[in-house]
Amino acid sequence: MEEHALIYDWNRTEPAFDWSQARVELNDETLRDGLQSPSARDPSLDVKKRLLHLMADLGIVGADIGLPAAGPRAAEHARALALEIRDQKIPITPNCAARTVIADIEPIVRISDELGVRIEVATFIGSSPIRQYAEDWTLEQMLRATAEAVSYAVGHGLPVMYVTEDTTRARPETLRALYGAAIDCGATRLCLADTVGHATPDGVRALVRFVRRDILRGRAVALDWHGHRDRGMGLINCLAAIEAGANRIHATALGVGERVGNAEMDLLLVNLNLLGAPRRDLARLPEYCRLVADAVGLPIPANYPVLGADAFRTGTGVHAAAIIKARRKGDAWLANRVYSSVPAEELGLAQTIEISSLSGISNVKHWLATHGYDADDEAACKVLLDAAKRTDHVLSEDECRGLLKVACR
Repeated sequence: MEEHALIYDWNRTEPAFDWSQARVELNDETLRDGLQSPSARDPSLDVKKRLLHLMADLGIVGADIGLPAAGPRAAEHARALALEIRDQKIPITPNCAARTVIADIEPIVRISDELGVRIEVATFIGSSPIRQYAEDWTLEQMLRATAEAVSYAVGHGLPVMYVTEDTTRARPETLRALYGAAIDCGATRLCLADTVGHATPDGVRALVRFVRRDILRGRAVALDWHGHRDRGMGLINCLAAIEAGANRIHATALGVGERVGNAEMDLLLVNLNLLGAPRRDLARLPEYCRLVADAVGLPIPANYPVLGADAFRTGTGVHAAAIIKARRKGDAWLANRVYSSVPAEELGLAQTIEISSLSGISNVKHWLATHGYDADDEAACKVLLDAAKRTDHVLSEDECRGLLKVACR
């Protein structure tokens, strides 16, 4: 049977957006915002360089390589990463974060001048009334800081992405004033930031459309979206931003970042492919995620979508039986989709069938056959199935082999 006839896709019956036309770019924040996770370690420089190469392999075109003004280590790493991009000709455009303070921007200018690498300055300032009140800022102070910072970077030949922190809780008139000042001073990109993960998809769409309609008004200024996942909506908000007209989306590997983290770059990549956006090769995605998990010291949860240990693993009899039947048809495409919406083979992964208290004989026979035993050995089948029905967990390979060894004595 034709593959398209086996899945009726309600996602495409009333499309509000043509994903095949989505030419959105991706900016990786793992090496800056991702490392602001209070539980994360700062990886070695070798790991960071490796990550830049993996980002490029995944079709990511931009990367935040740090905040050089944060200290000597941050400046040293930002310089080394810019050098790696230059010397290895990595197709990644680097950017560096900076407050709207000349002292923060100056180290970026120095690195750029020294290496001959064009580094985008991501200069940021809080924009919400709650932030203004906490900081005792007036709008005039914010506009003056904006103009000085953007003018300084532009005057030194660097492109500027002007970032308003907490955009999703800022007043329209404040955004008009701040963005207008930044554009007038030469900023070529604006970044809308959901700094505390406040936005819903409706809020994202409203904000992006407002900025496009009331502020950009057709001007050649690009628009970025940067979101956090405090309310668990980081990923869906990225998709809403794309639908509303954002040109570039920020995310981090595994969603690492400040507090509970940023939107998940890996899940964004997978969903863009599944939605029908121009395809990216995701074969290196597991390596990218595992490298970050190991380097920052944050293990991937077993139930994490796509990359978690349980993503393509089942011990349930009904599920296993369907997968096994699909494999017997000699159809890997079918076996990878009958109980999964994500095609494991595109990530170099495969469905795994285990034995648990919820298993049936299909699980047992499959396990025996794939581990070098006779699947038709009734005694072996009984030993494993009986043990499974008495246990409270999935039987490990060592447990299964131990049970069979005892039974064969």
